[in-house]
Amino acid sequence: MSFSFLNSISSPPQVNSVFSSPIFSLYHFHSPFSSLYHRKESYGNGGIIRELGFLGHWKGIERVNSGSMGKDKGGFFWISSICRSIGSSSCSSSKGEEFESEEEEEDEEEEGAGSFCVLPDRWDVLGLGQAMVDFSGMVDDELLERLGLEKGTRKVINHEERGRVLRAMDGCSYKAAAGGSLSNSLVALARLGNKPIGGPMLNVAMTGSVGSDPLGGFYRAKLRRANVNFLSTPIKDGTTGTVIVLTTPDAQRTMLSYQGTSSTINYDLCLAGVVSKTNIFVVEGYLFELPDTVKTITKACEEARRSGALIAVTASDVSCIERHYDDFWEIVGNYADIVFANSDEARALSHFSSKESPISATRYLSHFVPLVSVTDGPRGSYIGVKGEAVYIPPSPCVPVDTCGTGDAYASGILYGILRGVSDLKGMGTLAARIAATVVGQQGTRLRVQDALDLVESFAFNLEGSTIRTDVGSDHISSL
Repeated sequence: MSFSFLNSISSPPQVNSVFSSPIFSLYHFHSPFSSLYHRKESYGNGGIIRELGFLGHWKGIERVNSGSMGKDKGGFFWISSICRSIGSSSCSSSKGEEFESEEEEEDEEEEGAGSFCVLPDRWDVLGLGQAMVDFSGMVDDELLERLGLEKGTRKVINHEERGRVLRAMDGCSYKAAAGGSLSNSLVALARLGNKPIGGPMLNVAMTGSVGSDPLGGFYRAKLRRANVNFLSTPIKDGTTGTVIVLTTPDAQRTMLSYQGTSSTINYDLCLAGVVSKTNIFVVEGYLFELPDTVKTITKACEEARRSGALIAVTASDVSCIERHYDDFWEIVGNYADIVFANSDEARALSHFSSKESPISATRYLSHFVPLVSVTDGPRGSYIGVKGEAVYIPPSPCVPVDTCGTGDAYASGILYGILRGVSDLKGMGTLAARIAATVVGQQGTRLRVQDALDLVESFAFNLEGSTIRTDVGSDHISSL
């Protein structure tokens, strides 16, 4: 990509306060391909006890991309129906599409059918997050020193700072993508669920905030090509946010975020409508940086709860958790069914010191959230349930770029949940393999062919194994 494109955009609490949260538990039916987890609620001990479980078997082997969801004694089933057309903002080409990134051109050719002109009646996963265009490039330590940046950190920058960094990148090799932590997970999930392997194809969507500028059109077009439908209307005369990711030869990444209009997400009838028609609602933790957006998150979670959706929260960033600890726990303690975090973020959420082990933080958090996913870099990961933690060994790889690793891991967990997998070890192993695949490449996105290979291998191994939960087995690290 030429520098002219870069140049064109560089011009304009206390822990015990939440201890009243109920303790949750998982239960399950031994159904290898049940439709999704569901939550049932009962009243006891002064609060709502939320439990995750599996619904009954699929009522059919196949499901069309669109349809209405019904219920019977065995669980959910789908009835095909005529889809309605979506608005021109999602179907017609946008002026932003003239800007092509160098990333994933081969994937886009394969995913050409992803430019939908129809909406399903229900989404498997809907994400609410920051819509940012990522510029990722390989740089040396000297450039970071020249810009006065601390390696491995994340920093919010203003318009002028963004222009200075982009000018310094002139001549560097970089890629542009429809970025953001949540969109990375959603694109990976859409690619994992792009074929009816182990279940029907998955319908994935995202809501957020983009401007009506060329970068906003670029963002929407890129997601659409990756089979992720961006449902929010662009903000008139708004500016789309960007994240500059500078990766040094040691695979450490330094992230610079310019929020633009991505800092404004309002709760309106459109958002309420799509939240009420999703099976899993995912909230990106970076949104907690934005005070007004916390109100939107709360209202959206309340609607998701009323509609029976699972609610997942990504921890996203340690400094964000520390600055907005009470806000995080307001959502996590009252609404979350799933939490995604790395070891540092899990410790921050638990209010633990850096000396505490990630397994301790995983166990602790799983007393308040039904399912907790904690990654620990090259040391592996943990899945926490009912105060216990399943250890997931790392998948071997040669690290090239660690950016997007946790996002990729989260997609594997979501995929396993939607496929009704009750073997936590197997689910975590798939997530670890997906993460290792992304670490071993340049760029944050799981490639189409890699996704297909991973899913086919997972389905084969799943069919040849006994579906079971690891809770209570020798794989559990007990309290």
